[in-house]
Amino acid sequence: MKKVIISILLISFSITYSQNFTPSGYKSGYSSTLSVNSLGGDHAVFGVQSENSGRSLKYDEIIGSPYYNTEFQLAKISDNYEKAAVRYNSYLDEVEFQKDGKPLVLPKEEKFSRIEIASPKSTIVLLDTNDELSGYFFELVHGSNTLYKKVKTKFNDVVPAANSYASEKAAFFRTLDPVYYIKTTKGLIRKTKKEKDILLFFPEKKEAIEAFFKSNSIKLNKEEDLVKLVNFLNQ
Repeated sequence: MKKVIISILLISFSITYSQNFTPSGYKSGYSSTLSVNSLGGDHAVFGVQSENSGRSLKYDEIIGSPYYNTEFQLAKISDNYEKAAVRYNSYLDEVEFQKDGKPLVLPKEEKFSRIEIASPKSTIVLLDTNDELSGYFFELVHGSNTLYKKVKTKFNDVVPAANSYASEKAAFFRTLDPVYYIKTTKGLIRKTKKEKDILLFFPEKKEAIEAFFKSNSIKLNKEEDLVKLVNFLNQ
């Protein structure tokens, strides 16, 4: 009888322990929850230091927007984390997420290197390009050859009035022309502008690529043509 009671107690303890113990930051059966502590605290920035006016300007004091989309959009940010509402700051090259109604910044880490936005559907990828554009890119085509788009926004400072008769020119954000990279098995084709840049990476497909360019009137400064080209290269 004592053996039976002891066995029941041991089983009961084992079940209770397994239910309560999980690795730090995880809950059994659930995705990890984004928290201020796990992401290094609140460092979202909502202003720009204006040298010409000698103070920090809030975003709403500046014409235009630093955001690719000002609205937060639900996204999958990692396999082991719950979905979060995010938006991309193309001025700071940061992805913000919303926690308890408060915007915070997602750390640039491998586990958060692929952010899949549900609607409108888009994917943001953290990419090391070994140049000044390293950071977040929009993935336009996925495959053995992948097409990426870099979106950057520039801050233009206040221009003080030249004299008492002139008016001050307000500060504004300006979205720059996008830059496209093609990632191949042989490396990155950066800021490609010429057909020969593509042929250097695909000498075995030279004739087919030349024919494709000619029959489709491909222009490498047009996004829809680049999408066609990379889809063709993936065939």
